[in-house]
Amino acid sequence: MKRLRLFSIFFLLLFLFPNGKIFSWGFWAHKKINHMAVFTLPPGMISFYKKNIDYITEHAVDPDRRRNVIPEEGPRHYIDMEHYGDSVPQFWKDAVAKYGEDSLNEYGIVPWHIVKLTYMLTDAFRKKEGLLILHYSADLGHYVADAHVPLHTTENYNGQLSGQTGIHDFWESRLPELYGENYDFFTGKATYIENPQTEAWKIVHESHAALDSVLAFEKSLTDTFPSDQKFTYEQRGTTTKKVYSKEFSEKYNQLLKGMVERRLRLAIQRVGGYWYTAWINAGSPPLDEIEYKEIFQKTWDTTKIQDLLQKRGTLKTKGHID
Repeated sequence: MKRLRLFSIFFLLLFLFPNGKIFSWGFWAHKKINHMAVFTLPPGMISFYKKNIDYITEHAVDPDRRRNVIPEEGPRHYIDMEHYGDSVPQFWKDAVAKYGEDSLNEYGIVPWHIVKLTYMLTDAFRKKEGLLILHYSADLGHYVADAHVPLHTTENYNGQLSGQTGIHDFWESRLPELYGENYDFFTGKATYIENPQTEAWKIVHESHAALDSVLAFEKSLTDTFPSDQKFTYEQRGTTTKKVYSKEFSEKYNQLLKGMVERRLRLAIQRVGGYWYTAWINAGSPPLDEIEYKEIFQKTWDTTKIQDLLQKRGTLKTKGHID
């Protein structure tokens, strides 16, 4: 893929279309995951992150917003495991040698991108670049969270190949929307990840292993549930949206036996773990030395972040780190 839109367009659309619909955990869940991950952090980190928790929370959804303007963004959110099988190389350079970069970008690169962002966050910690620490932390949290979604590991990502179109939004947005306020978000302290690459692939394999249940339970419930009661219409602002009914959602949630909550809780703990790992690998720099006045908690300083990314050579989005 050779297309790359101007970085400034992203920021323009970010503010013009702040609530764009994207196939991902859903804005609520992504923000909740990043927000709660802050509270898994140890002394030495948590003060910095808590002072900037609004930034970490609000910008948890930036990678989804970028998908509308940066073509290279899309593959970072998923991996179609059917196309790779069990012998996919974990190292990016080996995977490129085996499949070719175009093929990898066609079928998704989320585990490799998690590793890349971990290196970039580590470097930002080492250089004590506060704005980039927050930028990479928010982004890394998003991709780690996406890897926990079973439907991000398959070509049948929205049930379109099995007559279940709409199941993506149902699993990762509708269910958390209905039941998320009752989830237990306290997961314990973040732990050091010995091998971020192995961990990223572990997450993907866990998610893919749950895919059969995600699809099969919805299919079996649909076969027995009154067809005229499966969907309903709800008012969302000025629009009326067709959604899975609360009755159908409740029965599906029961069949899943807490799967969505478990994956969300694991995402919280692992997001914190990746942040913690990057900080440890950077030598555990004292974050209280970072000038908070340089950090904007709720809005982007677009000129400054663009300049920083250009200086670091990370404005272009292709390329991975082994």
